Amino acid sequence: MIRLITKLLPLWILSFAVAQAGIRLENYTYPFPVSNFSFESQEQTLEMSYMDVSPTTDVLGTVLLLHGKNFSGAYFEETANALLETGYRVIMPDQIGFGKSTKPSHYQYSFHQLAQNTYDLLKSLKVEQVQVLGHSMGGMLATRFALMYPDMATSLTLLNPIGLEDWKAKGVPYQSIDEWYQGELKKTPEKIRAYQLDSYYDGKWKSAYDSGVEMLTRFIQSKEYPVMAWNQALTYDMIYNQPVVYEFKQLSQPTLLIIGQRDTTALGKNKVSAEVKATLGNYPELGRAALKAIPNATLVELEGLGHLPQIEDFGRFFGPYIEFLNAN
Repeated sequence: MIRLITKLLPLWILSFAVAQAGIRLENYTYPFPVSNFSFESQEQTLEMSYMDVSPTTDVLGTVLLLHGKNFSGAYFEETANALLETGYRVIMPDQIGFGKSTKPSHYQYSFHQLAQNTYDLLKSLKVEQVQVLGHSMGGMLATRFALMYPDMATSLTLLNPIGLEDWKAKGVPYQSIDEWYQGELKKTPEKIRAYQLDSYYDGKWKSAYDSGVEMLTRFIQSKEYPVMAWNQALTYDMIYNQPVVYEFKQLSQPTLLIIGQRDTTALGKNKVSAEVKATLGNYPELGRAALKAIPNATLVELEGLGHLPQIEDFGRFFGPYIEFLNAN
């Protein structure tokens, strides 16, 4: 059987398949110790997994890192290590439905709910103030968190966030949760890698990117994957229906926009005409529009980088980021 699998699968997939899969990533190692915050939400007990690491020196403050949709807190490893060396405590939660956290069979997803879950986690850790960074979908959540809890969120960093535009208003048609679900069920490791190669890394793959495929492959291998797929469908619906772009003007925190200029991420690009597609995901334009909309904002444009500047070229991302943190 192993010989047959070897013929059918590339080695990078085969190496992932040897470990038992699970939709809570039971056998997937995170870079720091993982704890679970147990709480009641929508008449069920849920567990929110998180990493909470502190420097050995005096703590300058606490940073909250919020992951994107195709990710978990684990991909912030390099960022967290650099922050620790600088003197910051770092908290990296996996949102409900993601990473090692609970994948409920039913949940009314909203950015308000996820922000409240995150707030409750921080209060349980006796954290009063944080500087928040959100990447991709995490940028939408970070914006909602900053709007809901302005006294706790003392600064906001949006790293290639999605949600800088309202896809509905731009002509992206509605897709039902059932349609999203069927699409998730059809995912394969090959399709995941091909998507990331094209959408994230401009056709240039490095071994450092393998972990992003490995984590998602673990989900697909699980017998419980349909539950995970359903959660993913629900969160797509949340992203489509709950834009935050109209509320940027209400943000009171100092805000740093770090935008990889090669990024073209946009929800539903495959559902529109070529003419409409050409208007979506224009990150240079979207970043400048956000700069105008957010009262106290600074924009850093990173030429030649895409949706994950912190992975593609860490130094170019971290320099302006740590300068911003230290100033706030």
